Amino acid sequence: MPDQIYVVGHINPDTDSVASAMGYAWLLRERDGLNTVAARAGALNAQTSWVLKTLKLDAPYLLTDASPRFDSVMQRLDSLRPDAQLGSAWTLASRTGGLAPIVNEDGTPYGMVNGMSLFKYFSDTLGPRPGDTTVREMMSAQCRDAADTNVPKFQSNAHIRDSLNRILRAEIDDYWVVDESGRYLGIARQRNILNPPRLKIILVDHNEPRQSIAALEEAELLEILDHHRLGNPYTHQPIRFTVDVVGSTSTLVTEQIAEAGLSALPAIAGALLSGLLSDTLILTSPTTTERDRAAAERLARWAFVGGSPLQGETIDSFGKAVLSAGAGLSNRKPEEIVSTDIKPFEGGGFKFAVAQAEVTDIMQLSEHLSPLTKALDELREKRGLDFAMLLVTDVVRGTSRLLLSSSAPPILDDLPYPPMPDGTRDAAGVVSRKKQLLPAVLGLLER
Repeated sequence: MPDQIYVVGHINPDTDSVASAMGYAWLLRERDGLNTVAARAGALNAQTSWVLKTLKLDAPYLLTDASPRFDSVMQRLDSLRPDAQLGSAWTLASRTGGLAPIVNEDGTPYGMVNGMSLFKYFSDTLGPRPGDTTVREMMSAQCRDAADTNVPKFQSNAHIRDSLNRILRAEIDDYWVVDESGRYLGIARQRNILNPPRLKIILVDHNEPRQSIAALEEAELLEILDHHRLGNPYTHQPIRFTVDVVGSTSTLVTEQIAEAGLSALPAIAGALLSGLLSDTLILTSPTTTERDRAAAERLARWAFVGGSPLQGETIDSFGKAVLSAGAGLSNRKPEEIVSTDIKPFEGGGFKFAVAQAEVTDIMQLSEHLSPLTKALDELREKRGLDFAMLLVTDVVRGTSRLLLSSSAPPILDDLPYPPMPDGTRDAAGVVSRKKQLLPAVLGLLER
């Protein structure tokens, strides 16, 4: 729909990314009457899946690419069967701008009757001299006799950009749009294909293009709401840009809901509270502010009401349940652990990524260390990075251990985390990738 706006978080979405997208989309609908859709840029992790299941909420729409697709430019024109009289096609074409789609009984395209196909049919039938054949007789012929059956077909979810060269070389104006089974969905005209509508996007919980959905430059970026460092994308015009120093984007959404004089639905409030408590480790992370604490109290008041799935919970009990749902190494593959909660960065001429995994007992790391190190090296090579890191955080004790890929530059030996006999580094008291680990890493790389 032309007025639809997608509110979407970063790739490899965490709970705050998903919750803030859902909460902000809800607020924009309630407060501003906008046609907003909450979206996610990747698969849900275990923690977020548990939260949504507990709150009986559907997962947001999966949106991984902002590049326009054929379904955004198609029209579902009326159609005829191949055995329909050609006169019916003539009548239909007069209503559709010169085109009559001919569709088989099973829903697959047969051909198109248009001005060029009619001219060819008349020429082939009448020859150089009409003779005794009349137009009335020709209009009684079947559509199959005059249809062009060589029109290209494109799936509705296919990216337009991938087929532009083919379309520009073709000397036709109209194309089939079909579903995955090849059944007719609509017609796409060349003039619309070459100038498709841009997806309208609002980014939450990130502002760096490398952390966003693919082909963001092909979208119309309307707004950014975030709490991370700046690395904002280029825009063609001014946009609303809010980046604030709080522990979660869910906090910023909650503050806007309160400022509007609204009260979030219990399920939406529960989602926002889970995002806030996850990002701040139940308000104990160094990123936590008084605003986060105030937002948590407000969300608890909205979420822990009678009839809600969270009735009877407290901030502490619900927070522990949220953190426990995403913690642990034993129930996940090493490849999943190093790639689920990961963010790419650049600094000092290096491209690198930092993953984070939460556990309830840091001692369990020793039995998973070898496969995790191997998975980290494979991830670095697969993504073309200079190095990769995994921060394993004990959410109970508030401390972490740091794993580095074998390609880590020697300058990182100066990190303020003592090396351990097993090759990891003891990041005592470090729980925040954003506020504690990343500044230390970038400080060395850019030195």
